[in-house]
Amino acid sequence: MHLKRVSFLLLSSVVLFLTVLSAVSVDEAGTFTIHLPFVNGVQTPTATATATATTVSTFTPTPTATSTSASIPTATPTSTATPTHTATSIPAQATLDVYFLDVDQGDSTLLVGPDFTILIDAGRRDRTDVVPSLEQIGITSIDLLVGTHPHADHIGQFPEVLARYPVTEVWMSGDEHTSLTFERAIDAILASQAAYREPRANEVYQIGSATVQVLNPLTLTGDFHEGSISLRIVFGDVAFLFTGDAEAVTEQAMIDRGYQLSAQVLQLGHHGSRTSSSAAFLDAVQPQLAIWSAGLNNSFGHPHADVLERLAAKNIVVCGTATYGTIVVGTDGQSYTVKTQACAEQQQPAPTATVVPAATATPTATPPTSQCVNINTASFEDLQRIVHMGPERATQLISLRPFRSIDDMTRISGIGSSRLQDIKDQGLACV
Repeated sequence: MHLKRVSFLLLSSVVLFLTVLSAVSVDEAGTFTIHLPFVNGVQTPTATATATATTVSTFTPTPTATSTSASIPTATPTSTATPTHTATSIPAQATLDVYFLDVDQGDSTLLVGPDFTILIDAGRRDRTDVVPSLEQIGITSIDLLVGTHPHADHIGQFPEVLARYPVTEVWMSGDEHTSLTFERAIDAILASQAAYREPRANEVYQIGSATVQVLNPLTLTGDFHEGSISLRIVFGDVAFLFTGDAEAVTEQAMIDRGYQLSAQVLQLGHHGSRTSSSAAFLDAVQPQLAIWSAGLNNSFGHPHADVLERLAAKNIVVCGTATYGTIVVGTDGQSYTVKTQACAEQQQPAPTATVVPAATATPTATPPTSQCVNINTASFEDLQRIVHMGPERATQLISLRPFRSIDDMTRISGIGSSRLQDIKDQGLACV
Protein backbone atom coordinates (compact mmCIF):
# COMPACT_ATOMS: atom_id res chain seq x y z
CA MET A 1 0.00 0.00 0.00
CA HIS A 2 1.27 3.49 -0.80
CA LEU A 3 3.06 5.09 2.18
CA LYS A 4 0.99 8.28 1.84
CA ARG A 5 -2.18 6.22 1.93
CA VAL A 6 -1.02 4.39 5.07
CA SER A 7 -0.27 7.68 6.81
CA PHE A 8 -3.62 9.08 5.75
CA LEU A 9 -5.58 6.12 7.12
CA LEU A 10 -3.58 6.01 10.34
CA LEU A 11 -4.18 9.71 10.94
CA SER A 12 -7.91 9.35 10.25
CA SER A 13 -8.15 6.32 12.54
CA VAL A 14 -6.38 8.07 15.43
CA VAL A 15 -8.62 11.13 15.15
CA LEU A 16 -11.71 8.92 14.97
CA PHE A 17 -10.65 6.83 18.00
CA LEU A 18 -9.77 9.79 20.18
CA THR A 19 -12.94 11.68 19.29
CA VAL A 20 -15.23 8.76 20.07
CA LEU A 21 -13.30 7.72 23.20
CA SER A 22 -13.54 11.20 24.67
CA ALA A 23 -17.27 11.39 24.05
CA VAL A 24 -18.50 8.01 25.29
CA SER A 25 -20.30 7.34 28.55
CA VAL A 26 -21.83 4.01 29.63
CA ASP A 27 -24.81 3.56 31.94
CA GLU A 28 -25.57 0.62 34.25
CA ALA A 29 -27.60 -1.13 31.53
CA GLY A 30 -24.60 -1.22 29.26
CA THR A 31 -25.96 1.33 26.82
CA PHE A 32 -23.41 3.86 25.67
CA THR A 33 -24.09 7.46 24.78
CA ILE A 34 -22.05 9.62 22.43
CA HIS A 35 -21.92 13.35 23.14
CA LEU A 36 -21.33 14.88 19.76
CA PRO A 37 -18.41 17.31 19.41
CA PHE A 38 -18.58 20.48 17.36
CA VAL A 39 -16.47 21.64 14.49
CA ASN A 40 -15.42 24.84 12.74
CA GLY A 41 -14.56 26.37 16.11
CA VAL A 42 -18.21 26.70 17.18
CA GLN A 43 -19.55 24.90 20.20
CA THR A 44 -23.15 23.81 19.79
CA PRO A 45 -25.62 22.04 22.13
CA THR A 46 -24.86 18.47 23.06
CA ALA A 47 -26.60 15.77 21.05
CA THR A 48 -26.80 12.15 22.11
CA ALA A 49 -27.31 8.82 20.46
CA THR A 50 -27.70 5.40 22.03
CA ALA A 51 -26.35 2.11 20.78
CA THR A 52 -26.86 -1.56 21.41
CA ALA A 53 -25.02 -4.56 20.06
CA THR A 54 -24.95 -3.48 16.42
CA THR A 55 -22.01 -1.98 14.55
CA VAL A 56 -23.78 0.44 12.23
CA SER A 57 -22.63 4.03 12.62
CA THR A 58 -24.33 7.36 12.17
CA PHE A 59 -23.82 10.96 13.10
CA THR A 60 -26.33 13.64 13.98
CA PRO A 61 -25.13 17.22 13.61
CA THR A 62 -26.91 19.82 15.71
CA PRO A 63 -26.36 23.28 14.18
CA THR A 64 -26.83 26.44 16.20
CA ALA A 65 -29.55 28.88 15.30
CA THR A 66 -26.97 31.06 13.56
CA SER A 67 -25.11 28.26 11.82
CA THR A 68 -25.08 28.40 8.03
CA SER A 69 -24.26 24.72 7.64
CA ALA A 70 -24.65 21.47 9.51
CA SER A 71 -21.73 20.40 11.68
CA ILE A 72 -20.52 16.87 11.00
CA PRO A 73 -18.89 15.07 13.93
CA THR A 74 -16.24 12.46 13.39
CA ALA A 75 -18.32 9.47 14.51
CA THR A 76 -21.38 8.48 16.47
CA PRO A 77 -22.18 4.75 16.59
CA THR A 78 -25.86 3.89 16.99
CA SER A 79 -28.07 0.93 16.39
CA THR A 80 -30.32 0.89 13.35
CA ALA A 81 -32.10 -1.56 11.12
CA THR A 82 -31.72 -1.69 7.37
CA PRO A 83 -32.29 1.70 5.73
CA THR A 84 -36.07 2.03 5.44
CA HIS A 85 -36.52 5.67 6.39
CA THR A 86 -39.33 7.38 4.48
CA ALA A 87 -39.56 10.91 5.85
CA THR A 88 -37.57 13.48 7.79
CA SER A 89 -38.55 16.39 9.97
CA ILE A 90 -37.65 19.66 8.27
CA PRO A 91 -37.87 23.30 9.34
CA ALA A 92 -41.02 25.20 8.40
CA GLN A 93 -40.91 26.63 4.88
CA ALA A 94 -37.52 25.00 4.31
CA THR A 95 -36.53 23.92 0.80
CA LEU A 96 -33.87 21.82 -0.85
CA ASP A 97 -32.40 22.50 -4.27
CA VAL A 98 -30.51 19.73 -6.07
CA TYR A 99 -28.20 20.82 -8.90
CA PHE A 100 -27.18 18.18 -11.40
CA LEU A 101 -24.19 20.14 -12.68
CA ASP A 102 -23.29 20.13 -16.36
CA VAL A 103 -19.71 18.84 -16.19
CA ASP A 104 -19.58 17.16 -19.60
CA GLN A 105 -18.73 13.43 -19.45
CA GLY A 106 -18.53 13.33 -15.68
CA ASP A 107 -20.59 13.64 -12.50
CA SER A 108 -21.08 16.35 -9.91
CA THR A 109 -24.30 16.90 -7.97
CA LEU A 110 -24.89 19.61 -5.38
CA LEU A 111 -27.57 19.52 -2.67
CA VAL A 112 -28.28 22.82 -0.91
CA GLY A 113 -30.69 22.60 2.01
CA PRO A 114 -31.64 24.96 4.83
CA ASP A 115 -28.94 23.58 7.12
CA PHE A 116 -26.65 21.47 4.93
CA THR A 117 -24.60 21.54 1.74
CA ILE A 118 -23.55 18.24 0.15
CA LEU A 119 -21.49 17.78 -3.01
CA ILE A 120 -21.51 14.32 -4.56
CA ASP A 121 -18.53 13.92 -6.92
CA ALA A 122 -16.51 16.74 -8.45
CA GLY A 123 -16.32 16.30 -12.19
CA ARG A 124 -13.45 15.60 -14.56
CA ARG A 125 -9.74 16.14 -14.03
CA ASP A 126 -9.30 17.82 -17.43
CA ARG A 127 -11.93 20.52 -16.77
CA THR A 128 -12.31 23.46 -14.38
CA ASP A 129 -16.08 23.87 -14.20
CA VAL A 130 -17.09 22.67 -10.72
CA VAL A 131 -15.82 25.55 -8.56
CA PRO A 132 -17.14 28.24 -10.94
CA SER A 133 -20.54 26.51 -10.85
CA LEU A 134 -20.52 26.46 -7.04
CA GLU A 135 -19.48 30.10 -6.93
CA GLN A 136 -22.29 31.08 -9.26
CA ILE A 137 -24.79 29.28 -7.02
CA GLY A 138 -23.39 31.13 -4.00
CA ILE A 139 -21.80 28.30 -2.03
CA THR A 140 -19.52 29.39 0.83
CA SER A 141 -18.82 26.07 2.56
CA ILE A 142 -19.48 22.36 2.15
CA ASP A 143 -20.58 20.04 4.93
CA LEU A 144 -20.03 16.78 3.08
CA LEU A 145 -17.96 16.05 -0.04
CA VAL A 146 -18.48 12.56 -1.47
CA GLY A 147 -16.26 10.81 -4.00
CA THR A 148 -18.39 7.87 -5.07
CA HIS A 149 -15.39 6.03 -6.51
CA PRO A 150 -11.82 6.92 -7.55
CA HIS A 151 -12.30 7.44 -11.30
CA ALA A 152 -11.08 10.73 -12.77
CA ASP A 153 -14.53 11.79 -14.04
CA HIS A 154 -15.88 11.74 -10.47
CA ILE A 155 -13.06 13.01 -8.24
CA GLY A 156 -11.21 15.01 -10.88
CA GLN A 157 -11.66 18.43 -9.26
CA PHE A 158 -11.44 17.40 -5.61
CA PRO A 159 -8.25 19.48 -5.15
CA GLU A 160 -9.88 22.63 -6.52
CA VAL A 161 -12.99 22.18 -4.38
CA LEU A 162 -11.00 21.50 -1.21
CA ALA A 163 -8.71 24.46 -1.88
CA ARG A 164 -11.60 26.85 -2.50
CA TYR A 165 -14.05 25.83 0.24
CA PRO A 166 -13.94 24.79 3.89
CA VAL A 167 -15.15 21.17 3.85
CA THR A 168 -16.26 19.53 7.09
CA GLU A 169 -16.04 15.89 6.02
CA VAL A 170 -15.00 13.84 3.01
CA TRP A 171 -16.38 10.39 2.14
CA MET A 172 -14.64 8.01 -0.23
CA SER A 173 -15.25 4.33 -0.90
CA GLY A 174 -11.85 3.10 0.27
CA ASP A 175 -10.90 1.71 -3.12
CA GLU A 176 -7.43 2.84 -4.14
CA HIS A 177 -6.35 3.89 -7.62
CA THR A 178 -2.83 4.17 -8.99
CA SER A 179 -3.71 7.30 -10.96
CA LEU A 180 -2.26 10.75 -10.42
CA THR A 181 -5.83 12.05 -10.12
CA PHE A 182 -6.45 9.81 -7.09
CA GLU A 183 -3.14 10.80 -5.48
CA ARG A 184 -3.93 14.50 -5.97
CA ALA A 185 -7.32 13.97 -4.33
CA ILE A 186 -5.73 12.27 -1.31
CA ASP A 187 -3.12 15.03 -1.07
CA ALA A 188 -5.88 17.64 -1.09
CA ILE A 189 -7.80 15.87 1.69
CA LEU A 190 -4.65 15.62 3.80
CA ALA A 191 -3.92 19.31 3.27
CA SER A 192 -7.44 20.31 4.28
CA GLN A 193 -9.06 20.41 7.71
CA ALA A 194 -11.73 17.92 6.63
CA ALA A 195 -12.52 14.77 8.55
CA TYR A 196 -12.45 11.54 6.54
CA ARG A 197 -14.79 8.55 6.42
CA GLU A 198 -15.35 5.41 4.35
CA PRO A 199 -19.11 4.77 4.76
CA ARG A 200 -20.63 1.33 4.44
CA ALA A 201 -24.04 -0.01 3.50
CA ASN A 202 -26.59 -0.09 6.31
CA GLU A 203 -25.36 3.15 7.86
CA VAL A 204 -27.72 6.11 8.27
CA TYR A 205 -26.60 9.68 8.88
CA GLN A 206 -28.53 12.79 9.80
CA ILE A 207 -26.99 15.89 8.24
CA GLY A 208 -29.09 18.84 9.25
CA SER A 209 -32.60 18.12 7.99
CA ALA A 210 -31.42 15.53 5.45
CA THR A 211 -31.33 11.81 6.20
CA VAL A 212 -28.50 10.15 4.28
CA GLN A 213 -28.85 6.38 3.90
CA VAL A 214 -25.80 4.46 2.67
CA LEU A 215 -26.83 1.63 0.34
CA ASN A 216 -23.41 0.62 -1.00
CA PRO A 217 -20.69 -0.61 -0.66
CA LEU A 218 -21.14 -3.29 1.96
CA THR A 219 -17.58 -4.54 1.40
CA LEU A 220 -14.96 -3.77 -1.24
CA THR A 221 -14.19 -6.20 -4.03
CA GLY A 222 -11.53 -4.21 -5.85
CA ASP A 223 -13.94 -3.34 -8.66
CA PHE A 224 -14.37 0.44 -8.51
CA HIS A 225 -17.90 0.38 -9.91
CA GLU A 226 -19.02 -2.33 -7.48
CA GLY A 227 -17.57 -0.20 -4.70
CA SER A 228 -19.38 2.98 -5.73
CA ILE A 229 -20.89 4.82 -2.79
CA SER A 230 -24.66 4.79 -3.28
CA LEU A 231 -26.85 7.13 -1.26
CA ARG A 232 -30.57 7.66 -0.72
CA ILE A 233 -31.08 11.18 0.59
CA VAL A 234 -34.46 11.95 2.13
CA PHE A 235 -35.81 15.46 2.73
CA GLY A 236 -39.25 15.40 4.26
CA ASP A 237 -41.28 13.02 2.09
CA VAL A 238 -39.10 13.40 -1.00
CA ALA A 239 -36.18 11.08 -1.76
CA PHE A 240 -33.27 11.32 -4.20
CA LEU A 241 -31.14 8.31 -5.15
CA PHE A 242 -27.50 8.50 -6.28
CA THR A 243 -25.51 5.39 -7.27
CA GLY A 244 -22.30 6.71 -8.85
CA ASP A 245 -21.19 4.14 -11.43
CA ALA A 246 -22.81 1.16 -9.70
CA GLU A 247 -23.82 -1.45 -12.27
CA ALA A 248 -26.59 -4.04 -12.48
CA VAL A 249 -24.88 -6.59 -10.21
CA THR A 250 -24.56 -3.96 -7.48
CA GLU A 251 -28.10 -2.73 -8.05
CA GLN A 252 -29.31 -6.29 -7.52
CA ALA A 253 -27.24 -6.56 -4.34
CA MET A 254 -28.97 -3.46 -2.97
CA ILE A 255 -32.34 -5.01 -3.79
CA ASP A 256 -31.36 -8.32 -2.18
CA ARG A 257 -30.31 -6.58 1.04
CA GLY A 258 -33.91 -5.49 1.48
CA TYR A 259 -33.25 -1.76 1.51
CA GLN A 260 -36.01 0.69 0.77
CA LEU A 261 -34.90 2.11 -2.57
CA SER A 262 -37.96 4.11 -3.60
CA ALA A 263 -37.17 7.65 -4.70
CA GLN A 264 -39.00 10.27 -6.70
CA VAL A 265 -35.76 11.32 -8.41
CA LEU A 266 -33.04 8.94 -9.60
CA GLN A 267 -29.69 9.92 -11.00
CA LEU A 268 -29.03 7.21 -13.56
CA GLY A 269 -26.00 5.08 -12.73
CA HIS A 270 -22.87 5.20 -14.88
CA HIS A 271 -24.05 8.17 -16.97
CA GLY A 272 -27.02 6.24 -18.35
CA SER A 273 -24.96 3.26 -19.49
CA ARG A 274 -26.69 -0.03 -20.30
CA THR A 275 -24.53 -1.57 -17.57
CA SER A 276 -26.81 0.13 -15.03
CA SER A 277 -30.46 1.06 -14.49
CA SER A 278 -31.67 -2.52 -14.83
CA ALA A 279 -35.40 -3.17 -15.13
CA ALA A 280 -35.42 -4.76 -11.67
CA PHE A 281 -33.73 -1.73 -10.15
CA LEU A 282 -36.13 0.70 -11.81
CA ASP A 283 -39.01 -1.38 -10.47
CA ALA A 284 -37.55 -1.14 -6.97
CA VAL A 285 -36.87 2.59 -7.13
CA GLN A 286 -40.01 3.57 -9.07
CA PRO A 287 -38.70 7.03 -9.95
CA GLN A 288 -40.86 9.71 -11.49
CA LEU A 289 -37.84 11.59 -12.85
CA ALA A 290 -34.48 10.24 -14.02
CA ILE A 291 -31.44 12.44 -14.62
CA TRP A 292 -28.36 11.43 -16.60
CA SER A 293 -25.05 13.28 -16.64
CA ALA A 294 -22.93 12.88 -19.76
CA GLY A 295 -21.19 14.87 -22.49
CA LEU A 296 -22.80 15.80 -25.78
CA ASN A 297 -21.97 13.24 -28.50
CA ASN A 298 -19.65 11.41 -26.10
CA SER A 299 -17.63 8.48 -27.39
CA PHE A 300 -19.38 6.02 -25.06
CA GLY A 301 -22.82 6.66 -26.53
CA HIS A 302 -24.23 7.61 -23.11
CA PRO A 303 -27.08 7.45 -22.39
CA HIS A 304 -27.60 4.14 -24.15
CA ALA A 305 -30.74 3.64 -26.19
CA ASP A 306 -31.87 0.52 -24.36
CA VAL A 307 -31.82 2.40 -21.04
CA LEU A 308 -33.88 5.23 -22.51
CA GLU A 309 -36.28 2.69 -23.94
CA ARG A 310 -36.71 1.02 -20.53
CA LEU A 311 -37.45 4.40 -18.98
CA ALA A 312 -39.90 5.35 -21.71
CA ALA A 313 -41.75 2.06 -21.30
CA LYS A 314 -42.23 2.88 -17.60
CA ASN A 315 -43.34 6.47 -18.36
CA ILE A 316 -40.39 7.89 -16.43
CA VAL A 317 -39.49 11.46 -17.39
CA VAL A 318 -35.84 11.67 -18.46
CA CYS A 319 -33.57 14.72 -18.60
CA GLY A 320 -29.85 14.91 -19.35
CA THR A 321 -27.18 17.53 -18.76
CA ALA A 322 -25.89 17.22 -22.32
CA THR A 323 -29.33 18.33 -23.52
CA TYR A 324 -30.36 20.90 -20.91
CA GLY A 325 -27.16 21.90 -19.13
CA THR A 326 -27.30 22.05 -15.35
CA ILE A 327 -30.63 20.64 -14.18
CA VAL A 328 -32.17 21.96 -10.96
CA VAL A 329 -34.81 20.11 -8.95
CA GLY A 330 -36.34 21.83 -5.92
CA THR A 331 -38.46 20.41 -3.13
CA ASP A 332 -40.27 21.64 -0.04
CA GLY A 333 -40.24 18.13 1.39
CA GLN A 334 -43.76 17.37 0.16
CA SER A 335 -43.41 17.54 -3.61
CA TYR A 336 -40.69 18.42 -6.09
CA THR A 337 -40.42 20.88 -8.95
CA VAL A 338 -38.09 20.79 -11.94
CA LYS A 339 -36.77 24.33 -12.15
CA THR A 340 -35.00 23.86 -15.46
CA GLN A 341 -37.80 24.91 -17.81
CA ALA A 342 -37.03 22.76 -20.85
CA CYS A 343 -36.80 19.66 -18.69
CA ALA A 344 -39.91 20.65 -16.74
CA GLU A 345 -41.92 20.84 -19.95
CA GLN A 346 -41.43 17.10 -20.44
CA GLN A 347 -43.59 16.45 -17.40
CA GLN A 348 -46.59 17.93 -19.21
CA PRO A 349 -48.77 15.47 -21.16
CA ALA A 350 -47.92 15.22 -24.82
CA PRO A 351 -50.40 17.02 -27.09
CA THR A 352 -53.29 14.81 -28.16
CA ALA A 353 -53.83 14.51 -31.90
CA THR A 354 -57.18 15.76 -33.17
CA VAL A 355 -59.34 12.86 -34.32
CA VAL A 356 -61.66 13.52 -37.26
CA PRO A 357 -64.97 11.59 -36.95
CA ALA A 358 -65.23 8.85 -39.53
CA ALA A 359 -68.50 10.23 -40.95
CA THR A 360 -66.92 13.56 -41.86
CA ALA A 361 -63.42 12.44 -42.74
CA THR A 362 -62.30 13.38 -46.21
CA PRO A 363 -61.31 10.34 -48.30
CA THR A 364 -57.75 10.36 -49.50
CA ALA A 365 -55.78 8.23 -51.89
CA THR A 366 -52.59 8.71 -49.91
CA PRO A 367 -51.46 5.37 -48.46
CA PRO A 368 -51.10 5.17 -44.66
CA THR A 369 -47.33 4.81 -44.88
CA SER A 370 -46.96 8.36 -46.21
CA GLN A 371 -49.11 10.05 -43.54
CA CYS A 372 -47.58 12.65 -41.23
CA VAL A 373 -45.64 11.17 -38.30
CA ASN A 374 -46.50 13.22 -35.22
CA ILE A 375 -43.29 13.23 -33.20
CA ASN A 376 -45.25 13.83 -29.99
CA THR A 377 -47.54 10.83 -30.34
CA ALA A 378 -46.06 8.40 -32.88
CA SER A 379 -44.97 4.93 -31.85
CA PHE A 380 -41.36 3.81 -31.58
CA GLU A 381 -41.67 1.99 -34.92
CA ASP A 382 -43.36 4.88 -36.79
CA LEU A 383 -40.74 7.36 -35.63
CA GLN A 384 -38.10 5.35 -37.46
CA ARG A 385 -39.81 6.15 -40.76
CA ILE A 386 -38.35 9.64 -40.37
CA VAL A 387 -34.97 10.12 -42.05
CA HIS A 388 -31.97 9.93 -39.66
CA MET A 389 -34.25 8.50 -36.96
CA GLY A 390 -32.90 5.06 -36.05
CA PRO A 391 -33.78 3.08 -32.89
CA GLU A 392 -31.46 5.06 -30.60
CA ARG A 393 -32.68 8.47 -31.70
CA ALA A 394 -36.29 7.30 -31.68
CA THR A 395 -35.87 6.23 -28.07
CA GLN A 396 -34.27 9.55 -27.18
CA LEU A 397 -37.02 11.44 -28.98
CA ILE A 398 -39.66 9.67 -26.89
CA SER A 399 -37.80 10.59 -23.70
CA LEU A 400 -37.61 14.26 -24.76
CA ARG A 401 -41.30 14.75 -25.53
CA PRO A 402 -43.10 17.06 -25.97
CA PHE A 403 -41.68 19.02 -28.92
CA ARG A 404 -43.07 22.44 -29.81
CA SER A 405 -41.94 22.32 -33.43
CA ILE A 406 -39.85 20.33 -35.87
CA ASP A 407 -37.00 22.77 -35.23
CA ASP A 408 -37.04 21.56 -31.63
CA MET A 409 -35.71 18.19 -32.83
CA THR A 410 -32.17 19.58 -32.56
CA ARG A 411 -32.51 18.64 -28.88
CA ILE A 412 -31.93 15.06 -30.03
CA SER A 413 -28.29 13.99 -29.93
CA GLY A 414 -26.89 13.86 -33.46
CA ILE A 415 -29.59 15.99 -35.07
CA GLY A 416 -27.94 19.21 -36.22
CA SER A 417 -29.01 21.84 -38.72
CA SER A 418 -28.09 19.72 -41.75
CA ARG A 419 -30.00 16.62 -40.64
CA LEU A 420 -32.88 18.78 -39.48
CA GLN A 421 -33.14 20.17 -43.00
CA ASP A 422 -33.19 16.62 -44.39
CA ILE A 423 -36.09 15.83 -42.03
CA LYS A 424 -37.97 18.92 -43.21
CA ASP A 425 -37.30 18.09 -46.86
CA GLN A 426 -38.70 14.61 -46.36
CA GLY A 427 -41.93 16.23 -45.16
CA LEU A 428 -42.94 13.28 -42.99
CA ALA A 429 -42.39 14.60 -39.45
CA CYS A 430 -44.96 16.90 -37.91
CA VAL A 431 -46.24 18.13 -34.53
